[in-house]
Amino acid sequence: MPKMFDQWCARSPHYNDSHREWADTVKRFVAREIEPHIDAWERAGELPRELHRKAAEVGLIGLGFPEEFGGVTEGIDRFHGLISGAELAQAGAGGLLASLMIHGVALPPVIAAGSAELKRRIVPAVLAGEKIIALGVTEPSGGSDVAALRTRAERKGDRYVINGSKTYITSGMRADHYVVAVRTGGPGARGISLLLVDKGAKGFTQTKLDKMGWHCSDTATLYFEDVEVPVENLIGEEGGAFKGLMANFNGERVGIASSSNAFAMVCLEEALAWARERETFGTRLNQYQAIRHKFSEMARMIFATQAWVDRACESVMRGRDDAGEIALLKIQGARTMEFCARESAQILGGASYMRGCKIERIYREVRPNVIAGGSEEIMLDLAAKQLGFV
Repeated sequence: MPKMFDQWCARSPHYNDSHREWADTVKRFVAREIEPHIDAWERAGELPRELHRKAAEVGLIGLGFPEEFGGVTEGIDRFHGLISGAELAQAGAGGLLASLMIHGVALPPVIAAGSAELKRRIVPAVLAGEKIIALGVTEPSGGSDVAALRTRAERKGDRYVINGSKTYITSGMRADHYVVAVRTGGPGARGISLLLVDKGAKGFTQTKLDKMGWHCSDTATLYFEDVEVPVENLIGEEGGAFKGLMANFNGERVGIASSSNAFAMVCLEEALAWARERETFGTRLNQYQAIRHKFSEMARMIFATQAWVDRACESVMRGRDDAGEIALLKIQGARTMEFCARESAQILGGASYMRGCKIERIYREVRPNVIAGGSEEIMLDLAAKQLGFV
């Protein structure tokens, strides 16, 4: 049986031959370079740096980024990016997507607002898979309320001096460069700036965090104690970072919704393969009406979510970036993933509780999709405001 996403792409008017060819490229990469090793990487607690270089060679890392820095833009649209996430999800490990593709949220601010010198120094190496870049926004004192962040950077001559901390930072241990949100002005959104901090800077340290899931993605708390960076490392205008961060969040939320739905598809496919072979009382599981209804319910949610993802992606491509709708879409994607993980686990029974089972791993990794990019509760409130319900 063809994969659900393959079937969707074959029928949907949003996907053409270029998209399907790209899907085949990523599918082969996942089968060759990821699936044989993903369990070992989960145990190791991180991805090998060599994987970034291999992903760059097939075009995964540079997809959609400017060609002058080693990216690939010709014939590329946002649907190619959605396909990347959907195919990477076939490995059944959310940490793979989070860590391997972290440059997708960390690099855009540098490209959009960084100086020419900063771009030349940072972007080509990241797109070649030689360097890793991370984004530092969330703090121990708060997450989704970006305008209230406390990490401070004081300008002293030709340097900024940073004090504070960040937490839950993806690739926080392995990254070579960090795009860090800091307060350079007064309270609120207008006082926030972005600074690039290089690993190894004096006073800059990291502590690894252990997590329920996403094991192959290293996560860290970052500490800044009188960390000095040159003023040339300022990304954009001082005090002008908030709007760009919010725009960055919208793209991240569409990606989370899409990947969540892709993991839901993996759950359904794994459970269906099991139900076609497993017998109880002399009857295969998929012959029971109760089990068939579970599959139908999962498919109903998956199809609805994928249609919404495609609609949002097309809207963004046309210059419409509806924050309220995207916030609700992120919730829809995470809830679909959560529902399908639960129902698939019920179908597999005890087998779903064993390590090495994709459904076991996906079940543990529902929560980051609900929380990352803005918690469900804050997304609901944001949507209410954006859609005029207040």
